[in-house]
Amino acid sequence: MKHLFLVLLTFLCTNLVVGQTITGNITDPEGLPLPNVNIIEKGTSNGVVTDFDGNYSINVNANATLIYSYIGYDSQELQVNNQTSINVIMKEGVDLDEVILVGSRSPKRTAVDTAVPVDVLDVASIATTTGKVEVNEILQYAAPSFNASKQSGSDGADHVVPASLRGLGPDQTLVLINGKRRHQSSLVNIFGTRGRGNSGTDLNAIPASAIKRIEVLRDGASAQYGSDAIAGVINIVLKDNTEGFSGGITYGAYSTAIGDGWAEETGETLYNVEGENRLDGEDKNYDGETVKIDLNYGVDLGKNGGFVNFTTEFLSKDNTLRPGFSWRKGYGSAGVDGFNFMINAAVPVGDNTEIYAFGGRNFRDTNAYAFSRDSFDDGDNRTVPSLYPDGFTPRITSNITDVSVSAGVRHKMSNGWNVDFNNTFGKNNFHYYIKDSNNASMQDASPTDFDAGGHYLSQNTTGIDFNKYFEDVAAGLSLAFGMEYRTENFGIFAGEVSSYALYDENGIPITNPATQTVATDSNGDELPGGSQGFPGYSPANEIDRSRTNYGIYLDTEVNFTDNFLVGGALRYENYSDFGNTFNFKIASRYKLLEDALAIRGSVSTGFRAPSLAQLYYNLIFNNIVAGESVPSLLSANNSTVTKAFGIEDLKEEKAFNGSLGFTYKKGGFTATIDGYLINVNDRIILTDNFTDQAILGPLGVDAAQFFANGVDTQTTGLDIVLNYNMSVGEKSNINVGLIGNLNKLKIKNINTPAFEGSSMTDEEAELRFFGPFSQAYLEAAAPDYKFGLNLGYTASKFNALVSLTQFSEVVLQDFQWVDSPPVTFAEADALELVATDTYKAKTIVDLSLGYTISKGLNITVGANNLFNTYPTSQFDGWTDQGGLADSVQMGSDGRYIFTRLGFSF
Repeated sequence: MKHLFLVLLTFLCTNLVVGQTITGNITDPEGLPLPNVNIIEKGTSNGVVTDFDGNYSINVNANATLIYSYIGYDSQELQVNNQTSINVIMKEGVDLDEVILVGSRSPKRTAVDTAVPVDVLDVASIATTTGKVEVNEILQYAAPSFNASKQSGSDGADHVVPASLRGLGPDQTLVLINGKRRHQSSLVNIFGTRGRGNSGTDLNAIPASAIKRIEVLRDGASAQYGSDAIAGVINIVLKDNTEGFSGGITYGAYSTAIGDGWAEETGETLYNVEGENRLDGEDKNYDGETVKIDLNYGVDLGKNGGFVNFTTEFLSKDNTLRPGFSWRKGYGSAGVDGFNFMINAAVPVGDNTEIYAFGGRNFRDTNAYAFSRDSFDDGDNRTVPSLYPDGFTPRITSNITDVSVSAGVRHKMSNGWNVDFNNTFGKNNFHYYIKDSNNASMQDASPTDFDAGGHYLSQNTTGIDFNKYFEDVAAGLSLAFGMEYRTENFGIFAGEVSSYALYDENGIPITNPATQTVATDSNGDELPGGSQGFPGYSPANEIDRSRTNYGIYLDTEVNFTDNFLVGGALRYENYSDFGNTFNFKIASRYKLLEDALAIRGSVSTGFRAPSLAQLYYNLIFNNIVAGESVPSLLSANNSTVTKAFGIEDLKEEKAFNGSLGFTYKKGGFTATIDGYLINVNDRIILTDNFTDQAILGPLGVDAAQFFANGVDTQTTGLDIVLNYNMSVGEKSNINVGLIGNLNKLKIKNINTPAFEGSSMTDEEAELRFFGPFSQAYLEAAAPDYKFGLNLGYTASKFNALVSLTQFSEVVLQDFQWVDSPPVTFAEADALELVATDTYKAKTIVDLSLGYTISKGLNITVGANNLFNTYPTSQFDGWTDQGGLADSVQMGSDGRYIFTRLGFSF
């Protein structure tokens, strides 16, 4: 014991002799002070942060190395070398050494230092050096397990692209803005879309030019952030620069050769939207012209670090048209005219308090083609002959408005605790307008344009968070806790009468079928009502539903040693409409090989509350089957029709997540590889069609679908992120990056209801509830793999970027399943042989070249999908979207050529 005491005394005395105090000031390149810069003594947990004037003081070993890191700036390592004062000018940039905002509430955690995988994406750089103008496009090619597929002929999903992480649903990824919960879209994906039956967050409603960086947490985080975080969290960090004006003008267009030679080979006739034959070579013309103008302006509000940053963005993108069939002449991507405005601001109030606010408004006027209608002479009585003698292709257009505002106050208390009180409100309004259409039952009196109504979703979240870092507990303890109260409101509003009504022979909307007779055509057949392409919402569809929930969480991380970290989180949530849930998370990281190599892993439980849209959305619509219109009902979960089919009340989805991986950082090389397993029980799905006329006959529809907790799934996979950065000479740099995702989704169980009293056999019930057609869509949302290789070169005035992205094979079942639904497993096996569509693995090459013309002025030219690669060119019209391809990752638009002029002053 005596010897041990002498050793400890010697150790303390030695440290007292060689230790010293370092003071200094941290500024940005313009000389403005930077508050909250992290200064850490390398190899220890000893660290401080700068005050509002950028000043700091730290006691360190005389031969220590100090690490300076700050969000949005490159980290720096400086040796003390017996200095007593070190002033630092931070250089702007984004790298993996930055302190991150998502995945860990510790103020000293970086992306390669976390116990769970986090990608840090420099969106500002990607948006200015590539032709990708929307956030979904940027993430599709920059994040390993992020997937987004453009839709065509899928109603509202043409206008809001469904996106997901790790092959799960769009609503199983939580989106944050500056760390605060973002509202979802009011749209429910219904038809041939990824995420069928889900509502996701519309990432494209956030202007890319307003984004500083995006942090992608690829791990279950419900215990930390609440509902929707089963697959992970996407945190969008807005720009906070104060350097004046910057912006750019981007122009691009598509060119395509898809379909060349195919018509001659197969004998099929291809069409464009005007109904004329598409001959070989004609489809090489340019379309989808895109213009984007963005402007960002940052203002410094004084010496204390206050700022306000404005972004405005205008985007105009024309439709693309690709080869289709007689019933699908408008196959292609939707057009959009949009205007965005966003603001991000913070104002210090005293030395320890800061008021902040951010938010904005996004408006989009979108335009997509629906399925075509033949002429009346060709036997299609959906067409009014006097209006469209040759048939028509309706257009589904929409006005989509997203508004959001978040305001709060951050304060550092005298006892060292930090408190953040915030309120965030967001609303999505989705209003349909149907053009170039008709209501056949109105005959010659029918208008051609209709206000079809729409839906909205609002969300208000109030929260208070506390956190503190205890340097003297073990090797460092981060403790955070808080609570959150959220209200949500979902509604459907009706369109004009002619958009939904069925008219009688006297031209009056039918309100009493017992006394009114439906208008008929010259053959004596009843004429269909409502606007063609998309029927309007009627007063019977209108709803206005709300709910509340509150959550309480505890989130902590403790460094038992400098190398060993353990984190944990607990969360309790209570919903007014279905009850409560309790979830946990445990994560750990252990450093090896002198901090260069670390292993990490986590286990957690998760949940996702059924959305209000899944609970209450309802619509009578026309489903297109083999070119024919089938009156169909999507029934609300609480309706008597739904209960008559044995569908139970929706409950929360429940998940278990596990991950294990490692990180490595040495010199200019960084690697993270993480495996994962995600079990989700009671996933909410949209069922297949039920046709029991004993129930549906009185409703005037031929088929019905429902939301149900239909399947249990297991997803396993591996995420790979490798990056190497090397200087070549004094002014040149080479960067090589590889991202990859291996993924496998397995449907473990289909929770088919008993359907008591139904005449269906067990086989027919299982096939009707969630058959192979819908199963294939669920599995296709989790592609087997995606790999991206990015090769970048930067010189003094020149830069070049080449990206190769390999998309895996995708297997889908076509619309023959819907046209002739099997009732036995034997029939299903036979149908699968002819109804399977396989989209082979393909590699896409993107190229961009940039040149600095003068200070503050640069130009970039390039091409996405340089070699005009397509998922297929040889399918019949049974595809769910009625064109040559279904919705797959790479899309069918073809080569996109662009140029961008960037400026700053």
